[in-house]
Amino acid sequence: MKYGTIFWLMVFSAVLHAQDLQTFNEKRIKRDQALMLTLGSWASANAVSGAIGWTTAKSPEMKSFHQMNVMWNAVNLGLAVPGYLKARNAKAVMSLSATLSEQQKTERIFLFNSGLDIAYITAGFLLRSMALNQQAKADQLNGFGKGLILQGSFLFAFDLTAFALHHRHGKQVLRLVDGKE
Repeated sequence: MKYGTIFWLMVFSAVLHAQDLQTFNEKRIKRDQALMLTLGSWASANAVSGAIGWTTAKSPEMKSFHQMNVMWNAVNLGLAVPGYLKARNAKAVMSLSATLSEQQKTERIFLFNSGLDIAYITAGFLLRSMALNQQAKADQLNGFGKGLILQGSFLFAFDLTAFALHHRHGKQVLRLVDGKE
């Protein structure tokens, strides 16, 4: 009788653990969907306003600024749509090791992207600096530079926030492993 009770307690514990993992993964997936919707919304709004600005701006610098925003946000939209679809089709039922692997991969991607965003901002400042010595292209370089600084700054805030949200959420799976949840 004692071994039977222990067996059923272990089965019950495993079922609860699997449900906790599934809930954890469902929350991670919903977060990914919301983040990709945020990126897609930013990209859409910037692409539309950039297209309008590109066609209506009077100064060459502002035309270049809006042109950069259109091009940059076409890329953002090209990342947000597949990212959202991937999150929408993700499976919440995963093993503990698969959950940990997916969690770590997600955090690494957003942290790595934050580093790339700093490079984009730096490139924007570099273009603006180059404009000082290249008067023939000064408007274009300043406009592109300002666009890169704007887009890189948004993406830096976005990626760092996404990393922080996922990292904080990831600590929950560690509590599940330790049995403290």
